[in-house]
Amino acid sequence: MVKKVQKAGSSPIQDSSTLVPSPSLPRLSIVIPCYNEEEGIPYLVSQLNVALQKLEQQYAVQLVFVDDGSKDKTNELLHRYYGNDFRAKIVKHEQNKNLGAALRTGFAHCTGDFVATLDSDCTYNPELISTMLDAMDEQTQMVTVSPYHPQGKVNNVPAYRIFLSKGASKLYKVVLGCPIHTYTAMVRVYRKNVLDNVTFEADNFLGVTELFVKSILKGYKAKEVPVELSSRKFGVSKMKAVPFKVIGSHLSLLSKVVKHKVFKSPL
Repeated sequence: MVKKVQKAGSSPIQDSSTLVPSPSLPRLSIVIPCYNEEEGIPYLVSQLNVALQKLEQQYAVQLVFVDDGSKDKTNELLHRYYGNDFRAKIVKHEQNKNLGAALRTGFAHCTGDFVATLDSDCTYNPELISTMLDAMDEQTQMVTVSPYHPQGKVNNVPAYRIFLSKGASKLYKVVLGCPIHTYTAMVRVYRKNVLDNVTFEADNFLGVTELFVKSILKGYKAKEVPVELSSRKFGVSKMKAVPFKVIGSHLSLLSKVVKHKVFKSPL
């Protein structure tokens, strides 16, 4: 069993480089993009501590934090909590590049057989990573959280964001002919070979959907886990795009998907 990360508010972690996980365990990388999350980092640490207690019973865990050009104390806090933790890698963008770019950077540093992506604001509980991994069978290459599943739930999230996200997901479901209900959630688990074989171009939030859609079109099978989505407890949302830009970006991707399916055009 590996040593747990320190709890929020405690002193910096001591050197744990000699506490390595069993080489027989499958490897799991968890990518966590962070941008101006100073207020929420202690809460993230406390929630990760709980999730890791279960995950490390079955996986050798790597934590990949991508500080996407934060201007506050995000980077300082990441190093305070994880700077001496052998499981953690902290990568910093000198300038903010947005979510899609942060994910690509994180993926480039992953060593796991499985790669999970997690919101730094914990709007989805980190313990859901275990739930998604449990749903990953031999025929499945991706598992996504799904608040828009009939058994899912949304709490205290602005109505316009739900309208845009849920509406886009319904369109992707129809165009792809895929039974998945949610295409816009970042929190997922992938087999590493998916990320090795599928590329995406969008630097912003659309990158999350683009990666998922392209993976499905390449024949990778996805599952969904009904979950509850809640509003963030700390800080502010980093989704800067105004509604018409969000709509436009999804319509552009949907158009490319239709052309690809009908005319075999490249995505």
